[in-house]
Amino acid sequence: MSSGASPHLSIVIPAYNEERRLPPTLERVRQYLRGRPYRAEVIVVDNNSSDATAELAARAGATVLKETRRGKGAAVRTGMLAAEGEYVLFSDADLSTPIEEVEKLMSALQSGYDIAIGSRALPESNLPVRQPWYRELVGRAGNLLVRLMAVHGIADTQCGFKLFPRAVARRLFGAQRLTGIAFDMEILFLAQRLGLKIAEVPVTWIDNPDTRISRVRDSADAIKDLIRIRITWLLRRYRL
Repeated sequence: MSSGASPHLSIVIPAYNEERRLPPTLERVRQYLRGRPYRAEVIVVDNNSSDATAELAARAGATVLKETRRGKGAAVRTGMLAAEGEYVLFSDADLSTPIEEVEKLMSALQSGYDIAIGSRALPESNLPVRQPWYRELVGRAGNLLVRLMAVHGIADTQCGFKLFPRAVARRLFGAQRLTGIAFDMEILFLAQRLGLKIAEVPVTWIDNPDTRISRVRDSADAIKDLIRIRITWLLRRYRL
């Protein structure tokens, strides 16, 4: 799904046992890119899958990278550091945020922001299929904790749809230390410490009930990771 050197846009998709959801996602991405006036590449990072994820991604024309350390953060980091595009997007494999929404994020970067992140939590966000009320409640509580401990002024740090200029991506993901789902918080924490301007952009987001997230387990892990972020920063162990 790329041509020539130095693509304008790289799309990084972490995938763990996604043989069922990934092919329609890659087809939709391919159809979208076909109408764009720029070159693009699609990178699927196979996060130690035990199914045919890697084979199906390669058959669809994506560049496939292997990550042996299981964890979404590890997979995203591998893809972001390998990307060659002028702009680098990471997107969840289920495409809960439609790929077309990248236009909104691109506009934010072109207007002067350093990072553009999709958000489900703004008044203008469009959620035609919402999460169950109890998952929304846990998510809101989690975001409040994140704002108190790490990332200030951002309503939704966990939406899996974020766009970076390549130089910014390499600087931030090169310093990343977390390998689990809390990596978003770490990246945004570091961005704010560097004084980077972050645009939180309202997007369309459609809940997929076939989620890989366990709210209880992953929320507990995220709290531990928030503490790790603060300690790592205080000990000056981030290499920025």
